[in-house]
Amino acid sequence: MATFGLLDYEQASPEVRAVYDDIMAVRGTDFVGNFWKALAHDPAALRRTWEAVKDVMRPGALDPLTKELLYLAVSATNQCGYCIASHTAAARKAGMTEAMFAEVMAVVGMANATNRLAAGYQVEIDERFRNQP
Repeated sequence: MATFGLLDYEQASPEVRAVYDDIMAVRGTDFVGNFWKALAHDPAALRRTWEAVKDVMRPGALDPLTKELLYLAVSATNQCGYCIASHTAAARKAGMTEAMFAEVMAVVGMANATNRLAAGYQVEIDERFRNQP
């Protein structure tokens, strides 16, 4: 359960409803997720976070599926169940297959294992890897 509960659309202030409306418009849905409803208790944080997510996740040098796969990988590493679920759904909507999901999770697991080994062994960075253009 969210610390302060969830603010549904009907309960929300006009400021919060404006953010909810933008979330639904940008995502092409009639649904506002619980993450946003929990953040709505702090309208400034809600707006700031939504604007940042919207900016970062918009199409750019990386396509939307790649961005969702990256978000999913980081969410798995950070063990955020909510983000894993929501970004798995978004990645599926963007074209992720079961095989792609399995491969991303394999890379996440491998990267976490080798990162911990490198950190534990305090491996110095090879000179050829430093200051690459």
